[in-house]
Amino acid sequence: MNSTPDPETLTGAPRRGAPLGSASWRSACRRAAGCAVMLLCAAAARAAAPAQNVHRPPTAAEVLAASTAADWRALDPQNTLYLELPAGRVVIELMPQFAPNHVANVLALTRGGYFDGLSIVRSQDNYVVQWDDPDGKKSVGAAHRTLAAEFERPLRGVSVTRLPDPDTYAAEVGFVDGFPVAADPASGRAWLVHCYGMVGAGRDSDVDSGGGTELYVVIGQAPRHLDRNVTLLGRVVSGMERLSVMPRGTGPMGRYEHVEQYVPITSVRVAADVPATQRTNLEVLRTDTATFTAYLEARRNRHEDWFKVPAGRVDVCNVPVPVRPAVGGGAAK
Repeated sequence: MNSTPDPETLTGAPRRGAPLGSASWRSACRRAAGCAVMLLCAAAARAAAPAQNVHRPPTAAEVLAASTAADWRALDPQNTLYLELPAGRVVIELMPQFAPNHVANVLALTRGGYFDGLSIVRSQDNYVVQWDDPDGKKSVGAAHRTLAAEFERPLRGVSVTRLPDPDTYAAEVGFVDGFPVAADPASGRAWLVHCYGMVGAGRDSDVDSGGGTELYVVIGQAPRHLDRNVTLLGRVVSGMERLSVMPRGTGPMGRYEHVEQYVPITSVRVAADVPATQRTNLEVLRTDTATFTAYLEARRNRHEDWFKVPAGRVDVCNVPVPVRPAVGGGAAK
């Protein structure tokens, strides 16, 4: 019996309903005249293939959005200062784990009213803003005017969340309770580092000539050459914009040359001494959690659409530790 040929076979087209990429399609493509048809067939087969599910690592914002309450910690009011300026409040977190004597002395100076009525007297471009008593005559009360330097401390007993990348100034760098630190396992020493917003105690040439009566904040590119040459004792966690915009001084090292240039300090208070309703209740991302590790990796390899070439590494001073208003917290200034 003669079978009736399939008209699709005669025309060289695949059978109706045949799946793309099937034997019928391949046979039709081989029979088709010209390379153009072959290319069209191949393109159709590729288009019919299931799309690959490419996983994109999370961005820093996505990591933070997925964080839980346990990933954050509240500031300790006993180790938090409120620097009140005409422009508003600057919140400073102190670090007694690395500079216990200087922290205790700054707390004593604060509670004794030493800083009240002083001024910001120095604003050096890309470097620091500093406040002190320019005449050096104001009484320190029960506090000390000078202390032994606390440039570094033993590494033993310090739990560092280490960065995987090399550092120019130290064998290892990372974070301890939100503070940027460096360490040298060979000597067994660790120290705070001069990142943006860090607070230090100014001194003269004698290493033991500081004590906290002169305080400065880093407002420029991290001056890491100062590490282990000045006692660092804290960091600004809120209000940096009120310090970084200070008019630059025209005198040596950014000193203001005229009294009318000074920026007055209304007061400095320990947060614990301020009524709860008047506190700035903040919480800081913990740096000893899996969430921070994920955040750190997101900073090393930026996956936001804008970035085309991820760096694959990060500097310790280029990892801003997130701070946010406490959930259900009180007043914010």
